[in-house]
Amino acid sequence: MVKIILASNSKVRAEILKNNRIDFEILPSKIDEDSVKQSLISEGANPESISKNLAELKSITVSQRNINKLVLGADTVIDLNGELISKPTSRENALEILKKLNGKKHSLISSVCISKNGSMTWNYTDKSILKMKLMEENDLKLYLSKLSDEIIYAYNVYQIEGIGKTLFSNIEGDKNSIMGLPIDKIVNYLRKL
Repeated sequence: MVKIILASNSKVRAEILKNNRIDFEILPSKIDEDSVKQSLISEGANPESISKNLAELKSITVSQRNINKLVLGADTVIDLNGELISKPTSRENALEILKKLNGKKHSLISSVCISKNGSMTWNYTDKSILKMKLMEENDLKLYLSKLSDEIIYAYNVYQIEGIGKTLFSNIEGDKNSIMGLPIDKIVNYLRKL
């Protein structure tokens, strides 16, 4: 398989690529995701569109600086009935997010984009449905107390491959997609090359 550039600092995405024997290097895009999200929201974009746009922007930005190389950009967002839920900015914000999701069903949208020479060559978006158990606020606080800051700020408040799975009564979707990369689709595309 060809070597790619991962336009992300995500340790989980890097681990998924390693586990699937994909040769890669890491060059984060360093785009200001929050300002891009705000701009897209002000234009009326829905969470799925925001996820797709961010994955594409990350991929294209890095591919413009790395000629003739394939660049993988990715983005994952939570969609709660059309409302975009972003990664928490503090432990207090993480608790507010969990309270919002508490007892409800939401979509986790994972978008990936591969670009070369500043142009998108392939993209894919996957949607998983997760139903969070109805929990007491003290249980949510206890859950958060078990997580490091790194996990809280990197995983949309739940780490599905770790203790985060205990938050849910039902999970429908691909585990790798939920963790941030629909790897089977990426591998299929890279094999075709």
